[in-house]
This record gives sequence, structure tokens and C-alpha cells, in this order.
Amino acid sequence: MSGRFRRKRAGRQCDVCAGGGWRCRSPGAAMLDFFTIFSKGGLVLWCFQGVRGPAAAATAPVNALIRSVLLQERGGSNSFNHEALTLKYKLDNQFELVFVVGFQKILTLTYVDKLIDDVHKEFRDKYRNEFQQKGALGLLNGTFDFKDDFLRLLREAEESSKVRAPTVMKTFEQSSKSQKTVKCMIETRGEKPKEKAKNKKNKGAKKEGSEAVSASGKAAAGEKQPPAAGDREELTKDEILQKNREEFFKRHMKAGEKASKSPKPEAQKEKGKKPRVWDLGNSNAKVLDYSNSTTNGSSEACPAEEFDPDTALGDRNREPGRLYDLEYESDEEAEEEKVVQNPSKPSARKGGLGGMFGMLKGLVGSKSLTREDMDPVLEKMKDHLIAKNVAAEIAVQLCESVAKKLEGKVMGTFTTVTSTVKQALQEALVQILQPQRRVDVLRDVMDAQRQRRPYVVTFCGVNGVGKSTNLAKISFWLIENGFSVLIAACDTFRAGAVEQLRTHTRRLNALHPPESRGGRTMVQLYEKGYGKDAAGIAMEAISYARNQGFDVVLVDTAGRMQDNAPLMTALAKLIAVNAPDLVLFVGEALVGNEAVDQLVKFNKALADHSMAQTPRLIDGIVLTKFDTIDDKVGAAISMTYITSKPIVFVGTGQTYCDLRSLNAKAVVAALMKA
Repeated sequence: MSGRFRRKRAGRQCDVCAGGGWRCRSPGAAMLDFFTIFSKGGLVLWCFQGVRGPAAAATAPVNALIRSVLLQERGGSNSFNHEALTLKYKLDNQFELVFVVGFQKILTLTYVDKLIDDVHKEFRDKYRNEFQQKGALGLLNGTFDFKDDFLRLLREAEESSKVRAPTVMKTFEQSSKSQKTVKCMIETRGEKPKEKAKNKKNKGAKKEGSEAVSASGKAAAGEKQPPAAGDREELTKDEILQKNREEFFKRHMKAGEKASKSPKPEAQKEKGKKPRVWDLGNSNAKVLDYSNSTTNGSSEACPAEEFDPDTALGDRNREPGRLYDLEYESDEEAEEEKVVQNPSKPSARKGGLGGMFGMLKGLVGSKSLTREDMDPVLEKMKDHLIAKNVAAEIAVQLCESVAKKLEGKVMGTFTTVTSTVKQALQEALVQILQPQRRVDVLRDVMDAQRQRRPYVVTFCGVNGVGKSTNLAKISFWLIENGFSVLIAACDTFRAGAVEQLRTHTRRLNALHPPESRGGRTMVQLYEKGYGKDAAGIAMEAISYARNQGFDVVLVDTAGRMQDNAPLMTALAKLIAVNAPDLVLFVGEALVGNEAVDQLVKFNKALADHSMAQTPRLIDGIVLTKFDTIDDKVGAAISMTYITSKPIVFVGTGQTYCDLRSLNAKAVVAALMKA
């Protein structure tokens, strides 16, 4: 599908309105802004324009439809909104055509769905031979005079919507209530209706035999019998509830008395407290005393620390400064080798014809796919996606999009429905994970250097997803690429947040000491303690980085739930006041449906609470804890699908080197693994 919506011949006017110089006289035509038919290659075959204006008035809405829906595999719904217009579309996969109608969003046109179906059928039937004989050449050289047919179908669709008779209310004699007597409708307090009692008796008829045996056994043992159905009907609901509570407390009191008869001897408590000594800890208390440490650019802020670099780096043979792609080892080749080495024995026993017919079983022979053919496969695919942690709503939309993409498509001779649907779903998933804009942080940092200003990145997300840890990993990656980093400790709420960043700063400076960088401290921490305004601290940190010549400012914010309005307002204020270059949402790979809720509400809060006319929303995603999910990688699909934003970084482990870039094919391979 071409991203540009262009006319078939330069200078050609609209087939109906001759360039938009007049307004169509049909009442229904006045309601429609445009109706266009074009190929998936981007060639306009026929266009109708119902409002006064230039012939290219449909260009921007249709281009938006192509970019945001058709190219991004988001065709689960047949409706798309663009500014003040609503676009409804239908795909013809056999002839590679797209039918699009546009009208004002404020209008409620009930006949649009019927109109687009009728136009699709009429256009296909009229030019079927031309498409089948000439193929793509027929689209280029064909002339499609469809004006009269379209206006006729439009009038028929309008009349069909008007012909619908209004619903007539039933009279009292026609209702079921008129058949009842007054006596059967009177209910006394504490008495159940007879119909409900009969239904309950019918439902419990199967259990009567087994319950009768158990009831007789209990009666023989002398246990208390529950009240009969007639006795329970005489009691009110409050009395039954009170009686059940009394029986519950009696049972628990008996259990407590039995337990108190044999009390266990209590262990003697040792007087005083003993300090806990960890196996790998340090017994020197002076090492743990950070009360005199200072920050904000002083030389004492980052004292040298001696530790094993392998614990922080992991792989020593890696290339410094390189962000490796996410890897996934697929065992399809191993499975194929096993199949070759262990051929199936039953096929050898059967005759040659039986084996051949078994091989051809389930194959589709040159026919068009229908929805009935795909529904069983799509249902299994949907359950598979949900099991792999894809949000349920998104799994349904993906399967619906694949169904619309394949419906009516002619299959090859030796192709199964399952393989075709699976292939289409894989292509859709890869397309989703490769969004419209890719974030190149290193290039953007160099552009900011030319402007002599720091590049500012803000991290946000819910509690406990790993914002501070992955901020340290990104700091290490930036330092290895030669950029100096200032970390702004704007999490002034969580206890230990500043100390955690201070520890990361010392470790990073120990891995990259100033002596190896020409006496320059590559990473520093800017903090003002706890209980301060986070937006003010971020503003001071950016100003300090500009004066001291830092290349990047990484702003750490407090974790907050997406439903907490005051904290979301504070985050929107921080982003609006400081205008960071990049806003990264940090999310866990462990979540499923929650990922959609988090991203939607974070974006909505940033838009609602921002003071700017064009609010800053989330620019990218950091996916953390990816090493803990095995092949349940559905959160990556959910997050990318709901925001169309790229996954910039993927956190995979505990060391500073465990930072990866997203590999769409590797994620899809893990997702489609059985």
C-alpha cells in the first residue's frame, strides 16, 4: 500500500463533480463529503465529492487512513476518525481494492454501511472481467464511469433507511402480563415467587438422589439437620442471614476451644538484640555511613569505590557502547531435523494413495477465503495470543484485522487456511512492532550538542517497574558512547530513592574513572533531598547541566499509579514546565491487560493536566524485566499497539550491560511459538 494518495493521471478531474466546482444536488450526496475507490497500490480509480471545494479535499483524510490503519495493521474496525470527519472503509482482498466514504463526524447516517456494501458489490460485478483479464494493467488504463450507478445506489440506501417503520408499542392485551391474575402477582414478605421455586426445583432435580443418601446418613449419625425448604420460606431474609452467622460463629468457637486444649510451649525469647551479619556483607560500619556525603557537582559526591567489575558488567567480551539487538533462539530447525530423522511409521504401512490423500487433506485449492473458513483458526490464534500475555482486547482486534485483510483473498493450491492466517498474523505483528517513527537517542544527543544545550530525558511509570535501575543502564550506555550524564533525582517521595541513585553514580564512576576520561567526571547526581517539588528540581538540574557542559540529563521521577490524579497532575506539570526532549514510559514485560490501562491513562493524564495547547505525550517505551517472561512477550505487542510508540530500550538482566534494542522478528518468533 502506498503511503501517498495520488490520482491516476495528472490533471484528471473528479468523475462526478468535475473538480469540485459545484455541489451535488442529491440530498444524500450533500451529507457525504466524499466517496472514493482506489487500489492498494494507491491509484484512484473513481472519486465522488459531495461538498464544494478542491478535488483534493479527500487527500488528507485518506492519507491518514492509509498511514494510521492500513499500513499499521489496525483494521479491526471499519471506522476511522480524522479531525472533523468520520471515514468508513471496506477492503476487497481479491482485487486489491479499498472503498472509503467520508462524512462529518456530527452526522448520524444510518445508511452508510449499506451504501458501501452495495457500491462494493456493484463495482466488482461491473468491472470484474476487466480486473480478471487485464490485472494491474486494467487499473492503469481502465476507465470507470460509475457516476449514475453510485447516485442510484445512494438514493436506494436513503430510501431504505426511511422505509423502516417505527416500532409500535404492544397493547396491554398483547403483553404476557394480561394473562396473569391479580392473585398470582401478589407477593407477601418472606415468601418466594412460585415460578422461581419451580425453576430451582427443576435445576436441583439431578442432585436429589445423592443428597437423599447423604441426608439419611447424617440423620443416622445424629447430626443437626438444616431447616426444610418450607421452614426456610417462612423466615425472612434477615432472619436467615442472622441464623447463618450464629452457626458460623459456633463452629469457629468449637475449633478455637479444641486448639486451646493443647497449647504449644512458647520458645524462650532471648534478651537484647543482635546485629545481623550478612554472608557477603561488610562488618565495617564506617563504610555504610553516608551522612556526610554531598552531591550536586562537588568532587566528594562520587568517591572511588572498589568492587569487582564483572558483577556490574557481566560480558567482558562485548563491544563497548554498542546496543545489541534482542535475541531469541527458535527451535524450529531442531524440530525439522527430528521429523526427518524419525519418519512416521503409520504412513509406511498404508498404501501410497492413502499417504497422498492424507498429505492433501485440509488443503485449500484455489478458492476464496471466507469468514467461516477462518473463524476456527482465528479463535485458536486469539487464545494463543492471550496466553502469551497479549491484552485480550488487542488480541481480538488483531484477529479481526487479519480476518478483514484475508477475507475474499484467493488461496494457492497447496496452502492451508492455518498457515495462511498464521503468516498474515506474523506479518501484522512485525508491522506493529516497527512503528512510524524510530527514536535514535545518540543522533539526537549530538544534535543537542551542536546547539550547546543538554539533551533531556524524563522517565515515568508506575511503582516498582525498574525506572531507576534502567536509568542507570542507559547512563552506562551513554557514557560508553562518550557522553557525560547528569542524573536528576526527582523522586522525592520514595524512601531510599536518592540513595539508590547515589550508589549507581559511584559505581558508574568506578567503572569509568575520571583518570581514563581526561580528568572529566562522566556522571554526577543532582539532588535536593526529599519532600521538594520535583518540577523545580528538574528545572535546576537542567540549568546546572547547561552551565557545566553536560551532554545528557536523565530525570528520574517517582512511581505513581495511573489512577492517582494528584500525582499525575504533578507529572504533567514537570513535563510541561521543563519540556524534555524525550519522555519514556517504563513498563514491565510481566503485565498483560494492565499495560493497556497504564499507557492509555498516562497519555490521557498528560494531555488533560498539561498547560500547553499541544501537550507532550509519551514518546517511547522502556520494556523492563524481559528476561523473566520466557516466551510470553505479549506486553511488547500491547504497548506498541495501543500508542504506536517505539520500544526504545529493553531491559533483560541485572548488570549495566543488560540493555537491548527491540528485534521485532525475534519477539514475533517467541510469540508464535507453540
